[in-house]
Amino acid sequence: MNILFVADPLEHFKIYKDTTFSMMREAQRRGHRVAACLPQDLSWTSGGLVTASVRRITLTGDKKNWFTEDAVERVALKDFDAVLMRKDPPFDAEYIYATHLLEQAEREGARVINSPRALRDHPEKLAIMEFPAFVTPTLVTRSAAEVRAFHAEHQDVILKPLDGMGGMGIFRVKADALNLGSIIETLNKDGAQTIMVQRFVPQVVEGDKRILIIDGEPAPFVLARIPQGTEVRGNLAAGGKGVAQPLTPRNREIAEAIGKQLAPRGLLLIGLDVIGDAVTEINVTSPTCFQEITEQTGFDVPKMFIDAVERQLAKPR
Repeated sequence: MNILFVADPLEHFKIYKDTTFSMMREAQRRGHRVAACLPQDLSWTSGGLVTASVRRITLTGDKKNWFTEDAVERVALKDFDAVLMRKDPPFDAEYIYATHLLEQAEREGARVINSPRALRDHPEKLAIMEFPAFVTPTLVTRSAAEVRAFHAEHQDVILKPLDGMGGMGIFRVKADALNLGSIIETLNKDGAQTIMVQRFVPQVVEGDKRILIIDGEPAPFVLARIPQGTEVRGNLAAGGKGVAQPLTPRNREIAEAIGKQLAPRGLLLIGLDVIGDAVTEINVTSPTCFQEITEQTGFDVPKMFIDAVERQLAKPR
C-alpha cells in the first residue's frame, strides 16, 4: 500500500512525540510505502488531475536523521492507496483551499482521510455546537457587549480565538473582570473576528483530557494534559504535563455518542478535548497524543489507527 501524508515540513517534526511520525512508522512496519508533501505542493490543471510534488521517504530508525529521501516526483493523488491529511492548524483560507483540491482528488478516485468536506464542515472550536448537551456554557460572537454580558452571568470565563492551536491566544478572566476589555479588543479586533467564550471548568486542574476516537471507537486510554504552576492551559505546547489515564465510563459514553455521529461523515480520526465531563473542542485536522498514550500505557494507538485505515481501504468505493 502507498500512503501519502499531507503534512508540515518533515524537517520540523519532533519525532519523540509527533503523531504523524508514529503513523508513518507503523505504516512502514507493515510494509507500506510512505510519501509526504506540503499543502502548497498540491496543484490542479483543467483537463488533468490533482497532483503533488511528493517526497518518497524511508524511515531509518535514527533519532537525528530519521528519514532518507528516496525520490522527489510529481504524482497524481489518485495513484496513492490513501492520502492522509495531517496539516496542523491554523484553519485558514489556505487550509480550506487545500481541502477543495483534496476533494477534487476524491472525485478523481483518491481515498482521503479525514474527508476534506468533513474537515471543512467541522472547524475544531465550532463543531461542539452540534452537541450542546455535552458542552459547558459557551458563547460564539463578534460582539464585545455580548462577551461582557456572558462574563457578568458566569463570572469566570475562558476566551479563545477560533483559529488557534496548542493553547495559543487563550485567556482566563475571573470575577474581577481584570483586563477583560483589553482581551476582547485583542481577540476580536474591534468586531472584525469571531471569538469563543466558555464558562471556566474548574476540573481543568485534573487535566484537559484528549480522547482519541478512531473509526467511531474511543481508545481505552486518554491523555490528561495537566496545567503546571500558575498556568491555566493544559496544552502540551503550553507546558502542560501529559498523564495517560483509563477512559472513564462517562467519557466513553460521550465519545461513543459523538463518534457514532461523526465517523460516518468521513472523520476516521477525532481528538475530543474534555474537561471534567464537558467537551471543549472536537479536533479533526491533526489530532495528536498517540505516542504519549502508547508509551505510558502500552496500548498501541498507531496500530489501532492503521488497522482502521486498512479497513477503510478494504471497503468498496
